Amino acid sequence: MDASMLLEYGWVLLILVGLEGILAADNAVVMAVMVKHLPPEQRKKALFYGLFGAFLFRFLALFMISFLVDVWQVQAVGAIYLFYVAINHFIKKKRDEGAVDGEEINAKGSGFWTTVLKVELADIAFAVDSMLAAVALAVTLQPTGWFHIGGIDGGQFTIMFLGGIIGLVIMRFAATWFVKLLEKYPTLESTAFLIVGWVGVKLAVFTLAHPEVALLDQHFPESKVWKSVFWSILILLAAGGYLLSKKKAAKAEGKELETE
Repeated sequence: MDASMLLEYGWVLLILVGLEGILAADNAVVMAVMVKHLPPEQRKKALFYGLFGAFLFRFLALFMISFLVDVWQVQAVGAIYLFYVAINHFIKKKRDEGAVDGEEINAKGSGFWTTVLKVELADIAFAVDSMLAAVALAVTLQPTGWFHIGGIDGGQFTIMFLGGIIGLVIMRFAATWFVKLLEKYPTLESTAFLIVGWVGVKLAVFTLAHPEVALLDQHFPESKVWKSVFWSILILLAAGGYLLSKKKAAKAEGKELETE
């Protein structure tokens, strides 16, 4: 591998790490809101299982990517599941607000292993999303000719693998940080679920643009228009939710001081 090729691979790896970091943050938000209700010790275990599942599913997706790229149903199931997670949260929230023992209902409905299963299902959706993004970048690289895995060049595969591993390391710290943030600002939980739903929209767009579905132009998901819309709304949701939660937390703190 000559210097120019090494530089090209290094640059793509750097971009992929950034992209994986963003996708890992999405995954971390989902994990954080799903395990938040558990006691601290169980929460740590659930996060560990979640991270292990994320690694396993990304690793499997990496070897199955040539198959997964062509199966639009996988992306569709991922989108539907993320929609379900987001909508179910708001339905439960509304129902529990009208119940006398709302907190007890929540506790009974979300045991440890049920929570772990939910996290793992979300990991599958994100693993597909992550690897699709990785392969889109990696295939632009000049093949090294070292070896081939599932029709992917060895050098390209290595870049995808390294990007995925670094993304998981980012997720490990991001998930813990998000849990702490949700503890500090509880109302931020609804914003997190809105973000989960919005990521579901992204997977739905990929599904609708698949050649076999063709309800959207095949190149629309990679277009500047869609990317601008997606990231703008994501940033607005995150920033708006954070500011609103901070304001509510300050107001609640002020009321506590008044009662004292």
